[in-house]
Amino acid sequence: MRFIHKLLFLALAFSAVFVSSCDPDDPIVNEEELITTLRMTLTPAGGGTPVVLSFVDLDGDGGNAPVITGGTLAANTTYTGALTILNESETPVEDITEEIETEDDEHQFFFTTSAGLNLTVSYADQDGNNNPVGLATSAAAGAASTGTLTVTLRHEPNKTAPGVKDGDITNAGGETDIEVVFPVTIQ
Repeated sequence: MRFIHKLLFLALAFSAVFVSSCDPDDPIVNEEELITTLRMTLTPAGGGTPVVLSFVDLDGDGGNAPVITGGTLAANTTYTGALTILNESETPVEDITEEIETEDDEHQFFFTTSAGLNLTVSYADQDGNNNPVGLATSAAAGAASTGTLTVTLRHEPNKTAPGVKDGDITNAGGETDIEVVFPVTIQ
């Protein structure tokens, strides 16, 4: 009889632990996707060969170093920019760009140039609240120069904070999903 009481006690204890771990009020965690590839395709406004800046890190953090490819832009030329974000570690490849489009109010790209690089990147897309996203851009290359373009994706930034709507990352907050520094030459 004691054995049955112990068995019942253990069953009840296990049930209590199981039920308490399935609390419906617990928030559902939205896991970050692995971003293995970021491509920024810059197409000259008047036509011509696109310039593709790319970041590829197929094994994710750690392991092999990512491959970062910069580009050369023509001076005094305007480019239409398009970003593509992928997880190529899955089969089929996961297009994270689509998720960012769907959840555009929770994402914003920021484009920061190093001192001396005559490049200005402007937003060409908006979320449902008329705040910038950055999957589509316009990039104006000025006089010949060399430097870097840093592309940063923030998840859940404060899009109403001072300067954020204009592309200033300083007050954006949120979490950085990816940040890539591309070498760029304008000639």
